[in-house]
Amino acid sequence: MDSGTTCITDADGEEIHGRWFGQSSFATYAIANENNTVVIDPEVPLELVGPLGCGIMTGAGSALVSLDVQPGTSFAVFGAGAVGLSALLAAKAVGVSTLIAVDLSSRRLELARELGATHTINGSAPDIAEQIIAITGDGAQYAFDTTGVPAVMATAVAATRWTAKIGFVGLQADPLVLEAPTIIGKKMMGIVGGGVDPTTFIPRMVDMWKAGDFPFDRLIETFPLSQINEAEQSSLSGGAIKPVLIP
Repeated sequence: MDSGTTCITDADGEEIHGRWFGQSSFATYAIANENNTVVIDPEVPLELVGPLGCGIMTGAGSALVSLDVQPGTSFAVFGAGAVGLSALLAAKAVGVSTLIAVDLSSRRLELARELGATHTINGSAPDIAEQIIAITGDGAQYAFDTTGVPAVMATAVAATRWTAKIGFVGLQADPLVLEAPTIIGKKMMGIVGGGVDPTTFIPRMVDMWKAGDFPFDRLIETFPLSQINEAEQSSLSGGAIKPVLIP
């Protein structure tokens, strides 16, 4: 909390960090205030809009606001999970013409193609940057890494052209080392929550979904709360993209 303390303890009474963006909880009830409440169309199902507050907002916001992708350009997404595919959907909605998805899961790459990816690349390929340069002519104009893996982040940078924008949202644990020639003329940024104002961007995503331009519901699979372990395993194995637990 802001005071440096926590209201959560383990069985031994030791404090546990549990305030990830102030929203991490499996509680039956939650305290809402004017700073963490967003007004949306009441006709939209709640089980759909719940994920908009974090992963889906992070992906879509990164593409539309932080990176500000433009129509007719090229965009490479590294990691075809909920964040990466949300970015891909948002980029497609605004008319990005070349959409490249990179992932280790063939199932997720197949879904990426269904959602609008023009090209997919298996993340185990040794020449990912070269493939992206060949697809785009001189490198992608935008790249977005969701993995936080330094080697993948470096590939994202190497796969872009001069003047490119590259966004990073993954939780990076190890140092990122880049070769000097690969960064010339490029803008790189670490992005949190898509860099957006949730009070205005979440309703924007809902409006895009209602208009048929942002089918984020394709990413969601619901599970009863009693199947929380199955939901986690499905996500880890490349099955469910965005598991949503229903009490």
